[in-house]
Amino acid sequence: MTTTHFTTRSLYRFMRASSLALIAATTSFAFIGAAHAAAPMVKTPAPGYYRVMLGDFEVTALSDGTVQLPVDKLLTNTTPENIAKGLNKFHQKSPLETSVNGYLINTGTKLVLIDTGAAGLFGPTLGKLAGNLKASGYQPEQVDEIYITHMHPDHVGGLVDGDKLAFPNAIVRADKKDADFWLSQANLDKAPADSKGFFQGAMASLNPYVKADKFKAFEGNTELVPGIKAIASHGHTAGHSIYLVESKGQKLMLWGDLMHVAAVQFDHPEITIQFDTDSKSAAAERKKAYADAAKQGYLVGAAHLSFPGLGYLRSEGKAYAWTPLNYVPTP
Repeated sequence: MTTTHFTTRSLYRFMRASSLALIAATTSFAFIGAAHAAAPMVKTPAPGYYRVMLGDFEVTALSDGTVQLPVDKLLTNTTPENIAKGLNKFHQKSPLETSVNGYLINTGTKLVLIDTGAAGLFGPTLGKLAGNLKASGYQPEQVDEIYITHMHPDHVGGLVDGDKLAFPNAIVRADKKDADFWLSQANLDKAPADSKGFFQGAMASLNPYVKADKFKAFEGNTELVPGIKAIASHGHTAGHSIYLVESKGQKLMLWGDLMHVAAVQFDHPEITIQFDTDSKSAAAERKKAYADAAKQGYLVGAAHLSFPGLGYLRSEGKAYAWTPLNYVPTP
């Protein structure tokens, strides 16, 4: 009788102690949860670079940031209804958060940067390319050559850092037709007031390299270094160029501003944009580039495709479908 009584009392005490421990533990976990919930949000993105191998070449996509563009007002040769329909299909809307990308190519003997971002020429949300280049493991002083697709501010602004060359050891190259157009004082003087900034931005960015004898124009289709070739794609600007990068039979075509709004212009290559100098020629070059990329199946990169802006194109009737590059970590 005594043994049974002792066992019952012991069990009661054990259960009471267990209950108190459970309450204490629950309170502790609740406190921990509350502490985590109260932690401030970081609100900073990861460094904006992405690396992939192309044969023996290392390709690093660099983000200059994003900018909101009122594409419903900028796109031409279409209607607002068609623009909205295309954007809605991909859960997007205007103003559209639009990437600005540059590409760093390490051939093993040359470090080549294609486009430099905007720096301070296109608003406060851009200008991140130089920082992301450093985050990717390189320094601006290591860049040997810079190839410009065209001289709009979001492609050339990063050439300078204040009044200094941002890439002090680099030779800058671009099509002569673009240089003749955007670096002309006569063209600046006669340009409409709302277009003068494009000329002023190009001059501020390129002229320091011209004065330092570090700017060398080319004309049309030109091999610039082994494995990288400029291909004339005039229309968006007078000397707009795209660049073919090739190593061990693998190809990457960097389109620059051959297109701007994937959700609309892959389905309708005929749709143009107000930034085009010659919209008819720009549309023709886009259609030609789409057809070639879809037929040959090579990798494509573009300045305003969602970062990193790399992927493949396939034809779907008269339209095209975009497949982003699958993520593959590189050593």
